[in-house]
Amino acid sequence: MPASASLRTRLSRLDWERIAASLLDRGHAVTPPILAPRECEALIRLYADDARFRSRVDMGPRRFGEGEYKYFAYPLPPIVQTLRLHAWPPLARIANDWMRHLRRPDRYPPRLPAYLARCRRHGQTRPTPLLLRYERGGYNCLHQDLYGSLAFPLQITVLLSRPGADFTGGDFLLVEQRPRAQSRGEAIALERGALLIFPNRDRPLRGARGWSWAAVRHGVATVTSGIRLTLGVIFHDAR
Repeated sequence: MPASASLRTRLSRLDWERIAASLLDRGHAVTPPILAPRECEALIRLYADDARFRSRVDMGPRRFGEGEYKYFAYPLPPIVQTLRLHAWPPLARIANDWMRHLRRPDRYPPRLPAYLARCRRHGQTRPTPLLLRYERGGYNCLHQDLYGSLAFPLQITVLLSRPGADFTGGDFLLVEQRPRAQSRGEAIALERGALLIFPNRDRPLRGARGWSWAAVRHGVATVTSGIRLTLGVIFHDAR
């Protein structure tokens, strides 16, 4: 996908039908690289600029893992804002299909600002996109990114560092707990600049007796060398 095209255009050219099918069948979807290397580098450089962030979390003392992350403040950097705004419409359609499968009442509007207004009415006003940084020995325990009573069911992570050059190890982890079954895990080696789209809490499962759901948690395996940075794009705001 040409890096010279605008990020909005690159997002619009993705095969969203294939992404929807992969999310339903496998519980996640991976795109071709969407962010160009220069865009990844620009986001990495932002990590040192504390003025761009509303908070920093050291994972060790909280027993979240080993590493740290920073939540962006509003206004979001243009790359992050574009990803959030223009990945939303196709993801909202996918999420609405999921809600119909599961016979849940939640429905998501076609544009992100309308959903963020809904978040504000529930007291969720703080931005949730973040940068995560792991050095050698760093990892992230399995978790779910829920920040209030509203939580959009899909989110995105983008690897910004170069696997094999900037770091080794550090696979993305997804663990799925299906009804009346043992947990199933998957380790996903990410390509720099590609989008990994995955559930933030649970996902629908199609079975012989109709639809059910599986709880999903995610994390990061131990980084064995170097430094690994990623961008997390969460669509609901936090309390």
